[in-house]
Amino acid sequence: MSRIASIAVSHHRLPLDPPFKASWDGRPRTHFDATIVRVRDDEGREGVGSGDLMLGFAGHEDLFLGEDARRVERHYEVLSHIQFHYGRCWPLDLALWDLFGKITGEPVWRLLGGRADRVRLYASSGVLRETAEMVEAAERFAGEGFPAMKIRFSSSAGGRDGWRADLKVLEAIRARLGDKLDLMVDCNQGWRMPSDTAAPWTFKDALAVARELERLGVYWMEEPLHRADRAGMRALREATSVRIAGGEMTRELHEFRDLIADRALDILQPDVALVGGITGLRRVALMAREHNIAFTPHSWTNGIGVLANAHLTAGIGEAPWLEFPYDPPEWSLARRDFPLRASLAHADGWLLLGEVPGLGIALDEDRLAATRLGP
Repeated sequence: MSRIASIAVSHHRLPLDPPFKASWDGRPRTHFDATIVRVRDDEGREGVGSGDLMLGFAGHEDLFLGEDARRVERHYEVLSHIQFHYGRCWPLDLALWDLFGKITGEPVWRLLGGRADRVRLYASSGVLRETAEMVEAAERFAGEGFPAMKIRFSSSAGGRDGWRADLKVLEAIRARLGDKLDLMVDCNQGWRMPSDTAAPWTFKDALAVARELERLGVYWMEEPLHRADRAGMRALREATSVRIAGGEMTRELHEFRDLIADRALDILQPDVALVGGITGLRRVALMAREHNIAFTPHSWTNGIGVLANAHLTAGIGEAPWLEFPYDPPEWSLARRDFPLRASLAHADGWLLLGEVPGLGIALDEDRLAATRLGP
């Protein structure tokens, strides 16, 4: 039996120069933080996870120490209780699955069902650029073999002058590339940054945008309404041929149950690093599959989060694509994946997961030591 011997949490910060100005945040980001969770068993094997800050976890280590590391369902229950009382500590779930794979000698995608050892990727942009620059980025993504690209609309804090200006970017990309790329749009209406107090779109706002996106052949529109407006999302889904996507910041599994039961979305986008971990979201992925709803996770954390979401998607689902955050130079692979020994490489738009036991994480210990915050 493999028993949990230790759990260690460390925080790291990479300075960003030039800054990263995210479309969903009016304040340029001058650093990128990563939390690393390591769980060791009594035979010296180590599992690694990353994601949220692990707020509230300190003082609860004893609930895991000495337990069989493979009891992921038991550990999920404890983490769900910690989330209710404190914060989101799902990076530990990722680390436990990485350790589980190393104990069994199997990659996580196979432990989860083994449907595939790879996922198709879409390039997910994050910066609001001038129209010509966005067209150049789209051409670059198509040239690198990505089959699809997600374009961000500006939030109220973002930068462009409303959704009509955002549409001109889409029109320019379509004019230059035709149908070479499938296009998705993130409307940035489901949630707000703390400093942004603007109201989200109304249903009629969202419907007007949807009509324009239909004209441009957009595959999905993401977060077009406030995350709690299930009735509005269902009505929008029924009123337009554009697929409606959401759920990236939904916190509770019962909320996904309700989204599925209400037929509010065509596409579910939870992130294992932010909600439920792999253990919780495999329930959601299977539930979505049974209801013929696509499951394709959000993955704007770091390369460890991308890998964890990829293993779940490959092992269980048949997602059309997986999000690959990538928008150089401000959001380069080297920045996104700074905790890793090497950035995740795609092959003509595919991420290959291979046969390495666990999640396939190889940490850059020197970089982590140089970027560590605190003791």
